[in-house]
Amino acid sequence: MTASPVREIGVGLVSVGWMGRLHSRAYRSVPFVYPELGLRPRLVQAADTAEAGRSHATDVLGYESAVADYREVLANPDVDVVSICAPNFLHAEVGVAAARAGKHIWIEKPAGRGAHETAAIRDAVVDAGVQSAVGFNYRQPPAIQRARQLIGEGALGRITNVRGRFFGGFSADPQSPRAWRFVRETSGSGVLGDLMGHLVDLVHFLLGPIGSVTASTGTFITERPGLAGTPDEGRMLPVENDDYANMLLRFDDSALAAGALGTLDASWLAVGPKAEYAIEVFGTEGSLRWDFERLNELELAIRRAGESLGYTRLLADETFPEFARFQPGSGTSMGYDDLKTIEAKKFLLAVAGQPSDTSTIHDGLASAHVLTAAEESAASGQWVETPVVPGHTGHVR
Repeated sequence: MTASPVREIGVGLVSVGWMGRLHSRAYRSVPFVYPELGLRPRLVQAADTAEAGRSHATDVLGYESAVADYREVLANPDVDVVSICAPNFLHAEVGVAAARAGKHIWIEKPAGRGAHETAAIRDAVVDAGVQSAVGFNYRQPPAIQRARQLIGEGALGRITNVRGRFFGGFSADPQSPRAWRFVRETSGSGVLGDLMGHLVDLVHFLLGPIGSVTASTGTFITERPGLAGTPDEGRMLPVENDDYANMLLRFDDSALAAGALGTLDASWLAVGPKAEYAIEVFGTEGSLRWDFERLNELELAIRRAGESLGYTRLLADETFPEFARFQPGSGTSMGYDDLKTIEAKKFLLAVAGQPSDTSTIHDGLASAHVLTAAEESAASGQWVETPVVPGHTGHVR
């Protein structure tokens, strides 16, 4: 491969937590995994209110400087792109300000606390003419990319239904503290905006826009202890949002799966699953299924009759999109960090003005509309229609 002329892209980071560190590693990996693109991210400046975060940014991640106020990152002329990895309640504030400052944004989901905040970010991005990416990393596994190809080629026939579940146990312990994600003001909805937001986007990516939903939500751990080292330590505090959500869905007429139905479930208190983020797609000629806990595998059934009817386990290999960039052959697994490297590459390609299939703020808004509709349905008990967002990258006919 012949390398392109090198283009340096200055990176700013808002919040040096786990996800901010992951974004930083992904940026640094792009020139090694995709050298022919000629894209060289330069880690310019990070912002974090904690001194420990700022020290980690410069001493470990390699940022040239670190500041307490994110506004300094947005004002830095050497910063071209900004990764927004702060808690949910800051996403809209930082996202809108970054776009208005002329910075391209890579923002973690949920982009906003509901459709209203997400629309504000979308409007700022469109008005400023900057590029955007939303952290829907479950689009990126080669097995999911291959699944989208198979569905688009008609290998499953006409799609009849989808079943998805995103079950994690990371909040199953009732003694885990009431952090920001359990407070409506700082998080918005609970598992609905978190895991269900990922699942809705995955459904959009594979099958197309959802047209209407009916949903229910529940909160089963209703109190959690206050955070240690705060005035709330030793007190039990109310959980203000959902820890389980489900929905029935109908696809929009524009979707590749127009006419199909679906069921989705999400929980972050499931005892047993660690990251059972799974989806099954059924059609008149076959079906497929995938589970993030085995992210390098795709199960496929494409015969309707016969003694060999059943699922075939396909291990990702060089025929699956992106796989050969990371591993030499089938059976050597990719991991979560690799998915973020793919995501970073797609974002930077868009920033460089090259063709890219990154998930954008339009996709973030499409997911947010479904989640907002689900909250409305859970309150009313009625079906609620969801608008199709112009510019989304879901699978259409």
